[in-house]
Amino acid sequence: MRVISISTTMAVVGFAVQAQAATELQWWHAMTGANNEMIEELTKEFNASQSTYKVVPVFKGTYPETLNAGIAAFRSKQPPAIIQVFDAGSGTMMAAEGAIVPAAEILQKGGFTFDKSQYLPGIVAYYSKPDGTMLSFPYNSSSPILYYNKDVFQKAGLNVDNPPKTWPEVFEAAKKIKASGAAPCGMTSTWLTWIQTENFAAWNNMPYGTNENGLGGTDVKLKINAPLYVEHFQAIANLAKDGAFRYGGRTSEAKQLFTSGECAILTESSGGLGDIAKSGVNYGIGQLPYYEGHGPQNTIPGGASLWVFAGKSDEEYKGIAEFFNFLSQTEIQAKLHQVSGYMPVTMAAYEETKKSGFYEKNPGRETPLLQMMGKAPTENSKGVRLVNLPQVRDILNEEFEAMLSGQQDAKTALDKAVERGDAAIAAAISN
Repeated sequence: MRVISISTTMAVVGFAVQAQAATELQWWHAMTGANNEMIEELTKEFNASQSTYKVVPVFKGTYPETLNAGIAAFRSKQPPAIIQVFDAGSGTMMAAEGAIVPAAEILQKGGFTFDKSQYLPGIVAYYSKPDGTMLSFPYNSSSPILYYNKDVFQKAGLNVDNPPKTWPEVFEAAKKIKASGAAPCGMTSTWLTWIQTENFAAWNNMPYGTNENGLGGTDVKLKINAPLYVEHFQAIANLAKDGAFRYGGRTSEAKQLFTSGECAILTESSGGLGDIAKSGVNYGIGQLPYYEGHGPQNTIPGGASLWVFAGKSDEEYKGIAEFFNFLSQTEIQAKLHQVSGYMPVTMAAYEETKKSGFYEKNPGRETPLLQMMGKAPTENSKGVRLVNLPQVRDILNEEFEAMLSGQQDAKTALDKAVERGDAAIAAAISN
């Protein structure tokens, strides 16, 4: 995307506009910790760069809570200008015809030219219509990776410079860490749905569901009770029984088990890096584990994108376009990537980061990008797009929690998740 100088634009506007009150643009988001600090920093920088618009960030809770708040606000005809929606809510937003204005259209309203070739292909494709129209602005895209505690690895006699690459290797390392007493817990994971199910499918080139996981049609039957899924989750259940795996919660709560030193291995979003770096843990980064003979293929983006509600004034849309253009600048994208661990959404920011030597000085930081861009996506690894993916995730979480507490084995949990999930998808389509 060609970056147009905001200061030049403001000079043309003239003194009369400067005397007017700035048009306020509320941005509802779900960021906490270091990622919230980045949002505050970026909005202050944008607001200071001009005086016509004022972006006001408003924290609305977790990703699901923020999505629900946005839906309620739209129904009451009081939506924010911009809302951050996590990847699982993309299908919900896409299905809400008339509720949103595509990001590509917003940029055009502001006088900017949208060129999708300037964005990382895997990211822009996930947030676009089949015809290539970008529906939302991919603010914070991430890929799941493996973090490990180097000090604990050394105590347990594991190779500090060579983290486990396959899931069986991870499980053996977790057992050794627990048995040696090097840490109270061998491994944990955030987002069992996004990382251990959706990305597990893509990374191992396994179908998550029919109809290209929902990208080819809304009538989807889940396939997550296939033998490899059962093997994987039964291994996790067995580790949980022995205390080598510890469950932290449905979203990113398990990150605290790693930053506190309680668990030595964590599979988590690359976007969790800011908090992990601040924790002081002597950490290393490895690629997302896979199963030999299946992966690695490519990961699918997580994180969130920025959606724009319909019903706003032309002036507000121009302000949003200015803000999206600001966020697209190479310098901004490179900073967001390097500080937060989220992936840059533009090729220019990626190339600039690479040219600067950042990846050589920070081993592992290129891993999320290499995972996503290493291979062309297959029908199994383009992504997951369900009209009610947040609801399906809730169903899976309920069955996983029953499994991890010893109430059922992995096969029962996954069979029930498929049965309940299929029924929920069918009900959502009929409604």
